Amino acid sequence: MRNSPYLKFRLLIVAVFALPTFALTNGCKSTAAPPVTAGEMVTDDATLAIRVKQALVGDPGLRSLPISVATYRGTVQLSGYVDSEVQLQKALAVTRGVSGVQSVSSELRLRSQ
Repeated sequence: MRNSPYLKFRLLIVAVFALPTFALTNGCKSTAAPPVTAGEMVTDDATLAIRVKQALVGDPGLRSLPISVATYRGTVQLSGYVDSEVQLQKALAVTRGVSGVQSVSSELRLRSQ
């Protein structure tokens, strides 16, 4: 057991660094969400993305197109490929028509014919 003092010293060093870390991370708690007023609609980004994707798939002219939907704080980003300018404008209009959408960013590209 000659290594016992060395082992105790290593455990002491680990404890010295670990304890303050646990104490400091305890203070990193999230705060409660702000209260919602009657007219205010709160939608999380995942739900909004699902609703936009459902709206795009529900449109017969857009159903088969490879369009990806990403959301952040009510801003929807569309990316992918469409066959015509009409489809691009239709995708933007359908997206804007979904409740909870604050703005739309388009990264849609026209396919080469």
